[in-house]
Amino acid sequence: MTPEELADMTGYSRQTINKWVRKEKWTTSPKPGVQGGKARLIHINEQVREFINSARRVTDTNVRYSVNDASLENLLLNSVQQMSESEQHKMSAMLLRDGIAGLLKRLGIRDNE
Repeated sequence: MTPEELADMTGYSRQTINKWVRKEKWTTSPKPGVQGGKARLIHINEQVREFINSARRVTDTNVRYSVNDASLENLLLNSVQQMSESEQHKMSAMLLRDGIAGLLKRLGIRDNE
């Protein structure tokens, strides 16, 4: 399994996985077809499984699961979480500058009262 695949599966970053590979001396082999020798495959053995299970993310314990929770609050929250940090800063600056009325006007959904 590649570090990226393991990162996707566990929720940790690829860099964190690679750090653990070095620190814990996990067994790896070169990834076939990739030149340069940097790409490695991690051998998933009992040692790796135990380490990953013991290092579960703190946020995993507080995950809320819901079915089709399409409330406006959740849609907005999920949308913001999918934005890059740069996009979030720009959105914050725009809201601070123009307020909610400015945002609604830009979106063309401002009620004319």
